[in-house]
Amino acid sequence: QLQLVESGGGLVQPGGSLTISCVASGLDWRGLTLDRYAIGWFRQAPGKEREGVSCIGTIQSGGRSIYVDSVKGRFTISRDNAKNTVYLQMNSLKPEDTAVYYCATQAYDGGCSTNIPPGDFEDWGQGTQVTVSS
Repeated sequence: QLQLVESGGGLVQPGGSLTISCVASGLDWRGLTLDRYAIGWFRQAPGKEREGVSCIGTIQSGGRSIYVDSVKGRFTISRDNAKNTVYLQMNSLKPEDTAVYYCATQAYDGGCSTNIPPGDFEDWGQGTQVTVSS
């Protein structure tokens, strides 16, 4: 089980950019690196269900990244093993991107599921608020 902590959220104007981070701990004593885990980013807006946004697969599966249609071309997920961190760079932000953003580890090895179902993930962080407003 890993511990994940999100940070970097804030208030940004429509059309602006923001990069949020997900730092993982609990890897060192296992002798593992972060790329042994598939990591997903999710968001939950008030009154709505939590939805998958992006996911990066394990290195063994090729490390492929996937995105939901609403963020394709605007968001980029990346991983830095040395810092035990997964990032979500968000460009061309829209008011509908406003939500609490969470990261989590996929409960099984391999690539990410196409629709990034929250039920397939565990080790949830506490979330970071992203607000897009003028």
